[in-house]
Amino acid sequence: MITVAQSMVQELQHEAQTTRRVLERVSNDKLQWRPHPTARSLGELAMHIAAVPGAVAELASTSPVQVPEFKDRTLGNAAELLPILDDSIARATRIVGGMDDATLAADWQLMHGEQTIMKVPRVAFLRSVMLNHWYHHRGQLSVYLRELAIPVPSIYGPSADENPFG
Repeated sequence: MITVAQSMVQELQHEAQTTRRVLERVSNDKLQWRPHPTARSLGELAMHIAAVPGAVAELASTSPVQVPEFKDRTLGNAAELLPILDDSIARATRIVGGMDDATLAADWQLMHGEQTIMKVPRVAFLRSVMLNHWYHHRGQLSVYLRELAIPVPSIYGPSADENPFG
């Protein structure tokens, strides 16, 4: 019987293939482009997507945890993205894959000083932030690509630019 951790790792690794296809489209000459002055640049968003799984898995491995300082890492070159993604997926796989069902069912807490900001089962935090949050940003990145006239890869089926079925 498959464990909860094994199921999450399988999903993570499957979705990593799709994320890789999207990140491969990030153009080095467009890294500073942003759709709005308050939005992340293409490079910032792509770096965030590459780093999310490993960073969130590490955050989930400890509880309670104080609200971390969220700061986007600087991307110097689009060629940095795939090695960062690979490292992030490997860290998340190792951390989540090492959790038993009891650890995943245990409450995870995010604190701001003495104030509890979030208290949820660890598996809910991982599902919401490591996976769903990651998919959300990948979708944003596909819109950035469309706005920049960069072909959008197939994500969950055909895009206007790529049909994996035909």
